[in-house]
Amino acid sequence: MTAATTTPAPERAARGAARGGLANMAGSILAGGAGVVVTWIVARALGPEQAGAFFAATAAFVLVGGLSKLGTNTGLVYWPARLRATGQDRLLGTCLRTGLPPVVVFSLLLAVAMWLTAPWIAHLTAGDSPRLITDHTTGLRVLAVFVPLQALTDVLLTVTRGYRSMRPTVLLDRILRSVLQLLAVGAAGVAALWATASLPVFAFAWAAPYLPVAILAGFAARRAYRRGLVSAEVGRGERRRLRRDFWVFTAPRAVAAVAQLALQRVDVLLVAALGGLAPAAVYAVAGRFVVLIQFANQGLSQSVQPRLAEALSTGDHAAAKRLYQIATGWLVLVTWPICLLVIAFAPRYLRLFGEGYAAGVPVVLVLAAAMLVATGCGMVDMVLAMAGRTSANLGNVLIALAVTVGLDVLLIPRWGALGAAVGLAGAMVVNNLLPLAQVYRGTRLHPFGTGTLGAAALAIGCFGLVVLVPAAVVAAVPAYAAGAWLLRGPLKLGAFRRKS
Repeated sequence: MTAATTTPAPERAARGAARGGLANMAGSILAGGAGVVVTWIVARALGPEQAGAFFAATAAFVLVGGLSKLGTNTGLVYWPARLRATGQDRLLGTCLRTGLPPVVVFSLLLAVAMWLTAPWIAHLTAGDSPRLITDHTTGLRVLAVFVPLQALTDVLLTVTRGYRSMRPTVLLDRILRSVLQLLAVGAAGVAALWATASLPVFAFAWAAPYLPVAILAGFAARRAYRRGLVSAEVGRGERRRLRRDFWVFTAPRAVAAVAQLALQRVDVLLVAALGGLAPAAVYAVAGRFVVLIQFANQGLSQSVQPRLAEALSTGDHAAAKRLYQIATGWLVLVTWPICLLVIAFAPRYLRLFGEGYAAGVPVVLVLAAAMLVATGCGMVDMVLAMAGRTSANLGNVLIALAVTVGLDVLLIPRWGALGAAVGLAGAMVVNNLLPLAQVYRGTRLHPFGTGTLGAAALAIGCFGLVVLVPAAVVAAVPAYAAGAWLLRGPLKLGAFRRKS
């Protein structure tokens, strides 16, 4: 017998998720690290006010790009996985033709809207400085040109993940785009040493890499589609039914995806509008580590997503539960030490960006504590969506968004960046505990397996002391590595070994 026939299905799924997830998490960590360096360059080159305008502009860009994808970043993974698992491969072409064209059209419309509203956004977030408003408007319009490319890149890479191929996402989005952004922004930073730093130049340098990546993503999606092509007649009724079911599933996720992005980005815009651009820069810099952890979560989640969708589509809840718990254990193992180290070294970390950013220490502490809760729940939002509960998913995200906006409006005028951190932390807790309860009630799935609990105890045991005595990091790192080795059985770390 071959290994494939003797290995239990949950273990095969874990092994596949481990291979894709390890590469994607490594790429995500590289992307997150490059993002931190880009943030450092921008903060140093532009100064607090212009840096705040840059961060506000890129936040608007990400929000508009997320809206233009219409939730297809979930639908184009869920439906291909479901069609393959239920033997309906002949409908894969119909599925792609259903999801892709609306994204192209809507992203173009939103790019035009962002261009036209750029002066209003700049006035809202840049105060009364005419020069700053002019630069901010130009920067927003530069980014607006690249909105369709951002949306198309993400959706085409989603198509490849729907075919269980993680390599294009890792190579093109995590590595190539991040490296090109770092090089381009770095070149802009070097040029700023001899000339006045320009916000529009930095905006162009940050967004330009989407052009080559979008082209290469198109080739990767076409290759994945042709490799899985099944030649069979598809009736008009089948096509009509799939289109209806696709958008019934995807439409709630479209709104939820935008709300989810708003949770991550609207706080920067609100700090800029209610507190000023300098506090917005402090907040963006202090919270940059959150993006690094979200990248790690996303990297693992994207690898687990198609396998979890297949298990839930065929009613194999035991395999789905096992995969969810194993993946959460891996996520805690990677992210909890980062959170605890950020808490321990927050003052030193922030001073790297300039003396004016040291005021962000309370922001770091609040957000790091919230991230411990969020990552401890695993990719629960994705689990709920893959169980077909996109409407519940939408409700949860809207509640969380209401929490963060409400707290931001109340607290930012009083506390500045710290008020935004409290708002985001509250939203994180709500947006993880609500779906956690819903997933357990609906499917009896939960993330708290032996591996998850062991990884959490190990992280607290090794790095909890570092929070009190930073010098203890010298002993904590080897102790953590040794503990992970001892827990390799419950954590299923053997899944990362290459099988011959």
